[in-house]
Amino acid sequence: MGKLRISNLHKSFDKLEVINNVSLEVEQGEFIVFVGPSGCGKSTLLRMIAGLEEITKGDIDIDGTIVNDLPPVKRNISMVFQSYALYPHMSVFENIAFPLRVQKLSQDEVTKRVHAAADILQLHERLHHKPGELSGGQRQRVAIGRAIVRSPSVFLFDEPLSNLDAALRAEMRVELSKLHEKLGATMIYVTHDQIEAMTMADRIVVLNGGVIAQVGSPLELYHKPANEFVATFIGNPKMNLIPVTCTEVGANTITVSLPDGNTATLPMQGDASLKGSTMKLGIRPEHMSQSEGEVEVSLTPYVVERLGIHTVAYASLAGVEGSFCALLPGETSVASGKAQTLRFQAQNCHLFTSNGEAIPRQIPDHLMYPVDLPQMEPA
Repeated sequence: MGKLRISNLHKSFDKLEVINNVSLEVEQGEFIVFVGPSGCGKSTLLRMIAGLEEITKGDIDIDGTIVNDLPPVKRNISMVFQSYALYPHMSVFENIAFPLRVQKLSQDEVTKRVHAAADILQLHERLHHKPGELSGGQRQRVAIGRAIVRSPSVFLFDEPLSNLDAALRAEMRVELSKLHEKLGATMIYVTHDQIEAMTMADRIVVLNGGVIAQVGSPLELYHKPANEFVATFIGNPKMNLIPVTCTEVGANTITVSLPDGNTATLPMQGDASLKGSTMKLGIRPEHMSQSEGEVEVSLTPYVVERLGIHTVAYASLAGVEGSFCALLPGETSVASGKAQTLRFQAQNCHLFTSNGEAIPRQIPDHLMYPVDLPQMEPA
């Protein structure tokens, strides 16, 4: 088993509340990723599940048992930390076997479990090596192996790839996804890296200021962010936001006026009370084009990055704080200091009210559920 239920969870340090009324259900076999900016409470929440932080208020239920007062060793969880925390004087075999030694299992059982973990993690040839003889990726696999041998209900990962270089991070993302497929285990993973979240998660939990901003599949969060915070946090480069004024609300459309005087009619349903209100129009940099789209903006890039497959242009746009960014094909003709007219399609726009809430938009199923992925009800 590996079902987790968090109910009305709070965590305070004196008068500072870092987790505020968080509730979440995790099904058996799910890969859940907690993301959010530094200080949002994601690691604190993970440590509360692990039993490393006391609960101020609320309940944590693992497989039908409230574990609030149980020590970590009795919660049937295993945790992989940011630091590998390997014993340098022990072999790989003994590092993986350590929790089994603590449980006082027989030597035959210890050997059986360690070799089973080594098979999964491709560590057989390294079992007699010391940690100092291993690469960073191999040491991380040893730390994961030490978690696997306990056969826990839930695996917890606290930014396990942050000490690796970019190439190893990409490699280990694939390895962890393959591991999840092999084990079919429940995994909860904390990261500040949205690429890790988008590529590995079944569902992502976006935290902001100790509360859950949104829970959903990676594509749900990308295409249907619930609010301005999620919209700008998910996606790289982040979504552009343009202040606009709502000038008309139709049966299935909302028309807005841009700072340069242009208008855009968006395929969204809104309330008549929105007319005359100040809003923000969101458009992702990758949805910008030099030729396609009903809406256009004029800008002059001040930095152009040539990345081969992509060209990234940063520009100032009237009424927009900070940079306005466009992610264009690599061969695009664009230059710093040269005025450009860029376009985008109304169907790709997002719209946010003055309090940051998203106006619902209709998304074609082939975008939300590519290659016949099952359609899941939103959490």
